[in-house]
Amino acid sequence: MPASLLAVTTETYSTPVLDWHALAPLVILMVTLGLAIIVDSISARRTSTVLPNLAGLGMLAALIPVLTLAISDDRSRELFGGSFVVDRFSLLMSALFLVAGYVTVLLSTNYIAEGDYHEGEYYFLLVASVAGMVFMASARDLISIFVALELLSIPAYLLASWRKRTQTGIEGGMKYYLMGVFASAIMLYGMSLIFGGTGHTRLVDVGEALHGSFGSEPIAVIGIVLTLVGFAFKVSAVPFHNWAPDTYEGAPTPITAFLSVASKAAGFVALIQLIFVGFLGRDDVVRPMMFILAALTMFVGNVIALRQTNVVRLFAYSSVAQAGFILAPLAVVAADDPAVLSGIVESMTLYLVAYALMNLGAFAVIIAVSRRTGTGEMDSWGGLFSWAPALAVTMAIFLFSLGGIPPMLGWNAKFRLFDAVVSAGTASAYTMAVIMAINTVISMAYYLTLVRRMFVDDAPDGDHTPIKVPVPLVAAMAITATVVVVAGVIPGPLSDLAQSATLAIAG
Repeated sequence: MPASLLAVTTETYSTPVLDWHALAPLVILMVTLGLAIIVDSISARRTSTVLPNLAGLGMLAALIPVLTLAISDDRSRELFGGSFVVDRFSLLMSALFLVAGYVTVLLSTNYIAEGDYHEGEYYFLLVASVAGMVFMASARDLISIFVALELLSIPAYLLASWRKRTQTGIEGGMKYYLMGVFASAIMLYGMSLIFGGTGHTRLVDVGEALHGSFGSEPIAVIGIVLTLVGFAFKVSAVPFHNWAPDTYEGAPTPITAFLSVASKAAGFVALIQLIFVGFLGRDDVVRPMMFILAALTMFVGNVIALRQTNVVRLFAYSSVAQAGFILAPLAVVAADDPAVLSGIVESMTLYLVAYALMNLGAFAVIIAVSRRTGTGEMDSWGGLFSWAPALAVTMAIFLFSLGGIPPMLGWNAKFRLFDAVVSAGTASAYTMAVIMAINTVISMAYYLTLVRRMFVDDAPDGDHTPIKVPVPLVAAMAITATVVVVAGVIPGPLSDLAQSATLAIAG
């Protein structure tokens, strides 16, 4: 090779400088994946407890650099030309994903071991999906967001189809996969339109272009709408929610909890980053779209939940309705009001954390009760307080919190969402607040119906034999219930954490 060409090549392609501290959580998860493959290949099938322990320890180990990054300094760390950013927002969301993944491991330990399927693949896929979520928390580029979405989604498709010997498992997994692929295609087409018009994939650069002449082009509106539609599917917003009830019912219950919490939170993280960093230049497009999605999602989810007789499907539609609540503040996004923007991100962050704790805890109770009853029908919950009082009280805590009854954590989280919406001071903001209030009342109807069954109704079979709950399930319920109660009574620390983790909107 000629010396001149070598010089040009050397100057053009330089080795990127990597911040290994910032990348440490992802590196640890990748190492955990490699170890899981090795252990699975040499261990006995369905008998080893090494794999769940390895997956759980890997997620806890990944939390260590997240904590050290949070306490080391306040600066944001940018890698790969700003396509990967580690800031307070990404650290809090990464911690949420890792904790949710760890609790899912606790929920899965006995559930999967008692099934008919090999568990090695299960924990490998679970860790891979969590790695995609941690990647999503720091993605600030259209390409990296898409890669993160696929990394978290493809393992989730397989996990949702885990019960492959049942009709509901096959049907739910197939719906999730087909709808997911369709949504990804729409989202990718929208991203291609944005890239074609702006010439950039980095969200900060896209945001600057949308503030310019390209922002007024019709093609920009189409690109924004199609991109947001892809993530509306991920958070199960109406009318992109049809996959959720069947998938939640057909998947293993721990995976249902995982999809309803961690996967949904990852979709909201992407929406927050896209809207606040990339699409603020067309907030006039984002506001009406989010208003319609939020209102439809709340009403459809809550009204259909009223008619459910299966507790898993009830929580599926409850999850749809909760997505509407979290979307509501995005209906008042205003690029010229930094205080409103900051309040929106803070309230959504706090609610994502609260919702994850409440829903994971509720599904832990559902798994424990289902081990005894063998069914998810709500009739089987009759008189639960008489034969499993601890489970009944714990479930009541989560239901009251989901409904927004003080002093539970859900009350403070819902209040912050209301405050973020009303603070915009517009007619549409007050209208959205009224919609949220109406749907809060509707949701209490089916939450209290389940409470009545547990505390007032009689046991359907007259059998009051106590339930023996495995230690991992007890740990999952204890962790989530304690935080829900304590953070509700003493909301300051968690609220301050959400406030300090506000996304750097300026990039």
